[in-house]
Amino acid sequence: MEPLVAAIDQGTSSTRFLVFNAKTAELLSHHQVEINQSFPKEGWVEEDPKEIMQSVYECMERTCEKLSQLNIDISNIKAVGVANQRETTLVWDKETGEPLYNAIVWLDLRTQSTVERLITKTPGQNKNHLKHKTGLPISTYFSAVKLRWLLDNVDEVRQAVLSERAMFGTVDSWIIWCLTGGRNGGIHCTDVSNASRTMLFNIHTMDWDPELCRYFDVPMEILPKVRSSSEIYGWMKSGSLAGVPISGCLGDQSAALVGQMCFTEGQAKNTYGTGCFLLRHTGTKPVMSDHGLLTTVAYKMGKDEPTCYALEGSVAIAGAVVRWLKDNMGIVQSSSEIETLAAAAGSSYGCYFVPAFSGLYAPYWEPSARGIICGLTQFTNRNHLAFAALEAVCFQTREILDAMNQDSGVHLTQLQVDGGMTSNRLLMQLQADILCMSVVRPTMSETTALGAAMAAGAAEGVKVWNLSPGHLPHITSEKYEPQINSDESEFRFARWKKAVQRAMNWETTEPCCNANGLGKKTNGNPWGVPPTPPPTRADP
Repeated sequence: MEPLVAAIDQGTSSTRFLVFNAKTAELLSHHQVEINQSFPKEGWVEEDPKEIMQSVYECMERTCEKLSQLNIDISNIKAVGVANQRETTLVWDKETGEPLYNAIVWLDLRTQSTVERLITKTPGQNKNHLKHKTGLPISTYFSAVKLRWLLDNVDEVRQAVLSERAMFGTVDSWIIWCLTGGRNGGIHCTDVSNASRTMLFNIHTMDWDPELCRYFDVPMEILPKVRSSSEIYGWMKSGSLAGVPISGCLGDQSAALVGQMCFTEGQAKNTYGTGCFLLRHTGTKPVMSDHGLLTTVAYKMGKDEPTCYALEGSVAIAGAVVRWLKDNMGIVQSSSEIETLAAAAGSSYGCYFVPAFSGLYAPYWEPSARGIICGLTQFTNRNHLAFAALEAVCFQTREILDAMNQDSGVHLTQLQVDGGMTSNRLLMQLQADILCMSVVRPTMSETTALGAAMAAGAAEGVKVWNLSPGHLPHITSEKYEPQINSDESEFRFARWKKAVQRAMNWETTEPCCNANGLGKKTNGNPWGVPPTPPPTRADP
């Protein structure tokens, strides 16, 4: 039997465990468990760290059972890689192994007032004040402000820091620490791609930055050790895979870049999950954006290998808009139904949907924006709304692609895509139409997990996966070509931009009174109406 490599893909709304053949990249078996989100207040999004770990163990054991049923020997699994939702922030007690608060999810908005306060304090009130070191704007999106909130608002976290028991990490750190022994010698580490999303990491020195830590007043001793994306971090301590090395770690979007084989400068991929993330490989030097994109670490494939960087356009709400239509509005009964509804309309008939539920991310970085549906007439029905929701995902991608082309000066000729939403053929065709370019979708859509498996299998001490150009597996794909003329595409895009302007500056955290002098407005809930939970990721 040829060597196998496994991957944990811990996303915003589900955990998967997948096993690949290291020679052919064939997916042999997998298991998936959904993750619950809680919304304690409007704009707050949390997950239970223990539930995340429980889902990891369950997926691993169930996949091993499935492999045994297929008469595949699990002792052929030579390594495990981890891909994870990025920026989501956890603090736990290293002595008890217990989380000290729920995980604060990446699209959580509770830190909006903290962000506004930090930006007000910068010279010229500049949200890009730290960009020269971090590649990132000061935003609710990144881990440092979430950690700051925990330090300011959760007694257990403060006490654990004072008594030197606190550990901070993103989801990858929590998973690796638990799997390598937890309070009994667990390894506290993260990789460069995840570290670069915290706002505490210097993307030039490739380490935690004392000045940034002072800026956010974060104690450096609680931070994990930063490692490359492909090396042995430690070994599994329990379960069916005890003794197997954990040797790959990548933030999910970096993992998808690797899984799409984007190892060359200029290559790009777009992942359609809860949010939408377009990454373009920019080589071994960080490229700063003048058009609202992030500069991020793509990967570092080994201790002595060069760091590769990417420009990234991040959209907060993509698949999550489908979940919102299903869970909050009852317009569809399942995520797959949206394609049928939208196809029945064939057009949005002038209806435009800007799903700025968590503000707008790239290229605007405007936390005060809110969702808006405009262009409604008496003729508009749920089919048109479904179509407008799918178009919104495509328009947001177009905005990012335009920014990327302006930053790099080299226009992409086709877009490689992956993620849960890409099974929607209408969405893929719409994307080709709105971009006026080919959209290429691999027939094996689990590219995030594949990327983590490749990093793990290629690590020093494992070496069962060859990442040199001549040895990369051939992945079959299907191509969508534009079917409308560019004038129509430009007209629809211009209308969308008009709708985006309407969504801007809707919400601030400033106190205000209504005409009767009642109360204080907080994050869009001036009348004390019970908050509606925000949506999160839609997987098929």
